[in-house]
Amino acid sequence: MNRLQPARIVDLSKEIVENPADPFFMRVKVKHHRHRRARWLVRLLGLPFRLFPKDFEGWADDTITRLGVHATTHIDAPWHYGPTDSEGRPLPTIEQMPLDLMFGPGIVFDMTHKQDGEEIEIADLAEGLTRIGVALSPGTIAMIRTGRDRFQGQPDYWKLGTGVSAAATEWLIDHGVRVMGIDQWGWDLPFHHQIRRSKSEGRSDLFWAGHLVGRRKPYWHIEQLRGLDALPSHGFDVGIFPLRLKGASAAPARVVAFLYE
Repeated sequence: MNRLQPARIVDLSKEIVENPADPFFMRVKVKHHRHRRARWLVRLLGLPFRLFPKDFEGWADDTITRLGVHATTHIDAPWHYGPTDSEGRPLPTIEQMPLDLMFGPGIVFDMTHKQDGEEIEIADLAEGLTRIGVALSPGTIAMIRTGRDRFQGQPDYWKLGTGVSAAATEWLIDHGVRVMGIDQWGWDLPFHHQIRRSKSEGRSDLFWAGHLVGRRKPYWHIEQLRGLDALPSHGFDVGIFPLRLKGASAAPARVVAFLYE
């Protein structure tokens, strides 16, 4: 089959929906306006009701009154990790993401065996590649399947999961991966695990370490993916379509996989 004609398209994104049970930093509010509301707008614009078309019930409209750019499936720009890189150059914001990075061959690393609070290391990723018999190459979009997407919508979702270590993040970048993603709340270990380890080990290099790799080696990562279990380990393409928000640290994104059978 022509690769421009996928046999199946899989949506890997969360729905953007009002979620009052989620923590405040993940809260989304959407106001849905009914069709008949627009009839009054048209009347105020000057058209008498008697001249409305018989089947004109007005138009539906919706307003997003709250949506943090990190509240749902989204892609982080290097600007999220800090204002400048290690040499003092400004890091790019989300609308500066190159279009050629938004589409590429995908690979899924199955890390569902990793326990909460247990980091994903280089050895885990290398063993995963050996197991599926493929190699990373420039342009590959690497996705980490932890299985924690099953907790999306639960208040403790953000507290559950593993995390990709700084060394493993850098290893992916060094193998040509500039875009990567994960199906849990964040790329690093959940905050309470990072804080616990930092305090117990007396270290100042552990908190947000995977993200901070992006200040030395800028990269882009997707958080809060879902449905990676519907994909094979490789042999598909990924498309990422973030909102073009000027100057933003991230953007909600529609992420889809294209399968060719």
